[in-house]
Amino acid sequence: MRLQFVLSEIGIGLRRNLAMTISVVLVTFVSLTFVGAGALMQQQVSTMKGDWYDRVQVAIFLCTQDSLSASCSGAATDADKAAIEQALASPPLSQYVSEVEFETSDEAYAQFQQQDAELSASVTPDQLPESFRVGLEDPERFGVISESFQGSPGVEQVVDQREVLEPFFAVLNAATAGSLALAGVMLVAAVLLIGTTIRLAAFNRRRETGIMRLVGASSTFLQLPFLLEGVIAVCLGAGMAGAVLLLAVDRGVTGWLAEQVPAFDYITTTDVWATIPWLFVGGIVLASVASLVSLSRYLKV
Repeated sequence: MRLQFVLSEIGIGLRRNLAMTISVVLVTFVSLTFVGAGALMQQQVSTMKGDWYDRVQVAIFLCTQDSLSASCSGAATDADKAAIEQALASPPLSQYVSEVEFETSDEAYAQFQQQDAELSASVTPDQLPESFRVGLEDPERFGVISESFQGSPGVEQVVDQREVLEPFFAVLNAATAGSLALAGVMLVAAVLLIGTTIRLAAFNRRRETGIMRLVGASSTFLQLPFLLEGVIAVCLGAGMAGAVLLLAVDRGVTGWLAEQVPAFDYITTTDVWATIPWLFVGGIVLASVASLVSLSRYLKV
């Protein structure tokens, strides 16, 4: 009997405040979509960082005949190359090194042609420096290699390839922060709208609530229909947000984007399914808090 009464009160409340309920659903949908998108973007950045930082190398560029570096007095000699190779294989450094590849000027020129055929036409192979490409066991220990070879005879410069990726990841992190900031604003709007909707519903049914108080109904029993109205509206918004995120990742990320830029590892719909429950949990908590705060004063009257 009590369950039937609670359900009927929920139906009455949703019908009386249909426009406000739809507003709550839409605001919740938008805000949780941005929350989910921000969380997935941060996960994507972490995935890409872990994958690419493991693959990046430290490049030890050797001097060419035209090098202007203070450590260069002409092209690197065979003795210079042998000293670098020996140092990389020595016990102090070998523990940090996973692999070493030597790239000749001709190989560097061939790679340059693949990247920019038009610009490479104005460059000759001997103008491109030879280099040692050093893979690290721990990419964070770049400083050990840099300090060991920077300024050494025959070495023009030591470059960590992560420096090329950092600006890209900085942009992604900024986009994530912007998405989460907008989501925060929308969540505040959702909380205020939920509170207003519940308060309006309580005001419209104040006579019925007063009668129920007189016959001994508990505060919990009085609050429950209003609380569930907000939870239902939020769950509808969370469900819509989850559906949009699933579609966006399935069609946009693992579909179109993965085909256009296959070099990266991307999040999948499995990651979205793992995120969706948290959208529901967060939405329900917000709806519950907003509803209880709005009703606490009303029920004390």
